[in-house]
Amino acid sequence: MKHTEIVEVLRLTNYGQTVTVCGWVRSRRGNKNVSFIALNDGSTINNIQIVADAERFTDDDLRLVTTGACLSATGRLVESMGKGQSVEIQAEKITVFGAADPQTYPLQKKGHSLEYLREIAHLRPRTNTFGAILRIRHNMAIAIHTYFHEHGYFYFHTPLITASDCEGAGQMFQVTTKNLYNLKKDKDGQIDYSDDFFGKMTALTVSGQLEGELGAMALGKIYTFGPTFRAENSNTPRHLAEFWMIEPEVAFIQKDELMDLEEDFLKFCVSWALEHCKDDLRFLNDMFDKTLIERLKSVVDTEFVRLPYTEGINILHEAIRNGHKFEFPCNWGDDLASEHERYLVEEHFGKPVIMTDYPKEIKAFYMKLNDDQKTVQGTDVLFPAIGEIIGGSVREEDYDKLMAEIDRRQIPMKDMWWYLDTRRFGSAPHAGFGLGFERLMLFVTGMQNIRDVIPFPRTPKNAEF
Repeated sequence: MKHTEIVEVLRLTNYGQTVTVCGWVRSRRGNKNVSFIALNDGSTINNIQIVADAERFTDDDLRLVTTGACLSATGRLVESMGKGQSVEIQAEKITVFGAADPQTYPLQKKGHSLEYLREIAHLRPRTNTFGAILRIRHNMAIAIHTYFHEHGYFYFHTPLITASDCEGAGQMFQVTTKNLYNLKKDKDGQIDYSDDFFGKMTALTVSGQLEGELGAMALGKIYTFGPTFRAENSNTPRHLAEFWMIEPEVAFIQKDELMDLEEDFLKFCVSWALEHCKDDLRFLNDMFDKTLIERLKSVVDTEFVRLPYTEGINILHEAIRNGHKFEFPCNWGDDLASEHERYLVEEHFGKPVIMTDYPKEIKAFYMKLNDDQKTVQGTDVLFPAIGEIIGGSVREEDYDKLMAEIDRRQIPMKDMWWYLDTRRFGSAPHAGFGLGFERLMLFVTGMQNIRDVIPFPRTPKNAEF
């Protein structure tokens, strides 16, 4: 059907022309003389008002025009006398495509809690809140691709099915075609995967980093952007079992250059949101977080602090001596909790922090050791309201040092000979980071729960829709 998107109609100023719009009814009000229909098609947070005069439309004509119904409206574009919109449509023809029973339609004009909307995730994109979030999500994806393309990176597609565990945590979703009711086992009682589809145990990836490093060793600068999976039984507002990751890997850069990249990339993405998502951000700012836009602007306008882990621990200890209470301990060697990260960012510095040089025991095997042999060249970015948003590091390029760490941690590497080859044949200094897309979305939208920034969240005991 030939029609004009509402976002375009709202920009028109040549009154008197005939336009056709399609969308879903947000509300209908009026009196015996006229009905006012608020219509939205998802192209913008803003509705178009359809004015249906009783002289042209009877009550029976408008019987199916209820909240949630889908319709098209054709009419004359006129200047609006009401508040909140510059134009409206004097309807000449209304066609209902799909009715919505007002007794059973779950999204009525009243406000609904975010918890309730998670139970009807198949319909929540039609709300103002989730329409705004999903449009911002699209724009953030465009910003990510734009940044890397303009900076000479190549989009590198890493596998979703893998035999390697990048993080060494073992929290992976297994992929198999075996009959789980009749598992073939070897003489030691272990499952025999020789008759499985891939002939070995495989799982959904927890990260594309290791394969991304292969790409960087040939193309120089690559990035991945795709779904990843963690079988971590964490039912918290910050964890998902299925989420999207952005992982650039770059050859021939060192720690300072990596931190420059992390800061520049995040500022680009936040600036993109401020420029391209004004209406949606203003709505979320007004409805959920009055400081959202101010916080986004502050990230763009400030220089990130670069803070060695040891200095960060000293700051936290000083805070404790001055009476600040933390729920979790923060001794040297501890992995910092979100409360520690947010204290540094929000209370001590008042700006984003890139924390570096973590103890090797709390970081992954592939991170490059510092000369002190106790710390590694990690570069994690900590943000206000979020805590850690980026985890990055310089990678250990020396084969002997990498193998020593693998042996020390007793990491099984029989299926990762290909990764070790990058250190055996033409090894090069390189670095990279991982950014959880939904963590970025939490910051940009001001939402408090990660389930509310992805269309269909996957969490423990929940795989609906």
